[in-house]
Amino acid sequence: MADNWSGSVVDVMCKGKDLTTHSKSCNVSCAAGGYGLVLSDGKFVKFNETGNAKAVAAIKATTKEKDLKAKVTGTLDGEVIKVTSIEIQ
Repeated sequence: MADNWSGSVVDVMCKGKDLTTHSKSCNVSCAAGGYGLVLSDGKFVKFNETGNAKAVAAIKATTKEKDLKAKVTGTLDGEVIKVTSIEIQ
């Protein structure tokens, strides 16, 4: 059964930065480290490899340049979300 999470999608290397000013171009250029979601409580949850691919595609497709909030659907496996969909909001 799938769950939903909302937060800021960010590359792993920049997860500790100010996410409201973190740019789309930085997210794309730091893609090699993978992605995850920073939840409202500040917790960072990594994406699986499929989620990383979906994240970079969603980030490239959005017209937003900063503050990349997203709704993520998938299942939690330990500390990793097995992503089925990512929607930039």
